[in-house]
Amino acid sequence: MHAGLGSDTPTDLLVAVEPSRHRAASRRARRAPRPRPARRPGVLLGALLTGGLAAAFLGFSGPAGAASESTSVLAAQQEMLSAEEQLEVLPQASVTVAEAEARLREVAASRAARAEAAVAAEAAAAAAAEAARPKTVMPVDGARLTSGYGGRWGTFHYGIDLAAPMHTPEYAAADGVVLRAGSASGFGLAVYILHENGDVTVYGHMDKILVEPGDYVDAGETIALLGNRGQSTGPHLHFEVHKGGMNGKRVNPVPWLRERGVDI
Repeated sequence: MHAGLGSDTPTDLLVAVEPSRHRAASRRARRAPRPRPARRPGVLLGALLTGGLAAAFLGFSGPAGAASESTSVLAAQQEMLSAEEQLEVLPQASVTVAEAEARLREVAASRAARAEAAVAAEAAAAAAAEAARPKTVMPVDGARLTSGYGGRWGTFHYGIDLAAPMHTPEYAAADGVVLRAGSASGFGLAVYILHENGDVTVYGHMDKILVEPGDYVDAGETIALLGNRGQSTGPHLHFEVHKGGMNGKRVNPVPWLRERGVDI
């Protein structure tokens, strides 16, 4: 017996009503609303703003209860806006300021250590090169000694002559500063170099000078090209040593060179 139908309801009416109820229930089941997805904060914020405007209008023209509702909506909007700002500003992963500062100090210290190590390595390489560098050299490579220090042709020869082909490089015999470079009586052209111990070496008869007064030269640095200028009988270098300065005693260059490890 179905509720709502009397006991005297005809059987054929019951049969007609029952299928109709089943069809209606089936249609309601198909039209059942689907669950709505949760609104995103941005959408919810828009809805709250819209509601806030409506509530504000009601509060202006309606009763006091509507104004109270508007205030509540605005408070909810502010809370929602604050929550969205926090979500946008704060990243998912972070370190503290102290940790970041410690990392900066660590990188700076590492770079300073590398720079210091590079400077030390460069200084060590320079020291090694300086130690290996010769401090005294022959003024001309492969030259032939054609005239020595001493009496010659009724005069005194105050240097040695080293013969070689024209334009053979001439070298500073030791480290020093160029005192003079240019024309010189008897030599045609000459170069004078002052060394650390105060001695001066003299180079004469060259064809071309490659340094200027005031230049610092290392032992073995090219200062001129060998020639045949001045009072000369052939291409050669006239080499002298003035002990203790320009006007010092002119001594034999052969033992002077030998004392410094160079044999002729």
